[in-house]
Amino acid sequence: MSSEVHVKNIGLRGVTVADSAISFIDGEKGVLIYRGYRIEDLADNSSYLETAYLLLYGTLPTIEQGEKFVERVKAARRLPEFVYQGMKQFPADAEPMDILQAVVPMLSMADEYGDTFEREKNIDRSIGLIAKLPTITAAWHRIRNGLEPLPPDQSLDHAANFLWMLQGEKPNAATARDLDICLVLHADHTFNASTFAAREVVSTRASLYAGVAAGLGALSGSLHGGANSRVMKMLLDLEHETDIAAWVKEWIAQGHKIMGFGHAIYKTGDPRAVYLKKMGKRLGEQTGQNWFAISEQVERATLAEFTQKGKTTILPNVDFMSAPVYYMMGIPLDLMTPIFAISRVAGWCAHIIEEQFADAQGKPALYRPKAEYVGEYCGLMGCEYSPPAKRK
Repeated sequence: MSSEVHVKNIGLRGVTVADSAISFIDGEKGVLIYRGYRIEDLADNSSYLETAYLLLYGTLPTIEQGEKFVERVKAARRLPEFVYQGMKQFPADAEPMDILQAVVPMLSMADEYGDTFEREKNIDRSIGLIAKLPTITAAWHRIRNGLEPLPPDQSLDHAANFLWMLQGEKPNAATARDLDICLVLHADHTFNASTFAAREVVSTRASLYAGVAAGLGALSGSLHGGANSRVMKMLLDLEHETDIAAWVKEWIAQGHKIMGFGHAIYKTGDPRAVYLKKMGKRLGEQTGQNWFAISEQVERATLAEFTQKGKTTILPNVDFMSAPVYYMMGIPLDLMTPIFAISRVAGWCAHIIEEQFADAQGKPALYRPKAEYVGEYCGLMGCEYSPPAKRK
């Protein structure tokens, strides 16, 4: 077989594959918009569930619509009993992202709508997944530590309830609001790898659950959702480092990357990272923890190295800034990517529904990209088959 490598359009970078009205990015100007609204405006004034409503329905809710939506989410928080029992049989050292990807298809077994694809039915399914992903994550964390899962607290909002189910203590209002803002910031991001995976899967008329499971699988990869935990591991390793600038210089000289820098789209700064940096600074001051201070030293040293070497400046991204924020909230390292999923599920569901009703007849357009064949070629008749004994 030919050993020649000839690949075009690696990773589909720059290739437009579909129309979408859900979110928009201007990478040159550092702008992220959900359904026409700037992410900064939503982070300052909205809530995660209101933002989820916006993504699913295309408009911000009225007071009555918003209250009804919140109640629907609260009513859907608990898992079916067979799911709790099933989770107790999983290996205690299983990765939380694997648990999420395993449990979401289990939820499809309890779906009352069967294989119905009407838009409103999929809105109901979306609300169920938005409500249940925090429950799955918190329940698994307790189960793996030999504890019983805690029931949802219907008096608490979305972020506060998750922290309660995870930690067994009701969080203070400031921490709950900070986490809620984080969820707003991560709720959607156009055609990233996990969203594309979700849309591609449901283009076959697979279920919304299958699409979300595909999104979870893509998000679990270290080049997508797994970067924030790797950033935090780096910061933990640097806790007692006396000269972080020297460490950064040596690390880069050895050919290593500083985790959490650079982005495929943003060239002048990730607006989510800008927001999280302010949050990290405030949390560091409030808690007395030094993780933001360490991250700031790494950032300064890394940017200085790029400048000194005359390289294009690569700015810190959302993973770099979210890692110390989550850690100071008491989120374990291996739950940082599940937090991402707890937020992004609203965007995945919005994209899935958009994909499922891609044309006027409410039919998805089956994704079928074309590849350029670069393998062995012996003409239209194909290569001559030789028996094993005659092969060299």
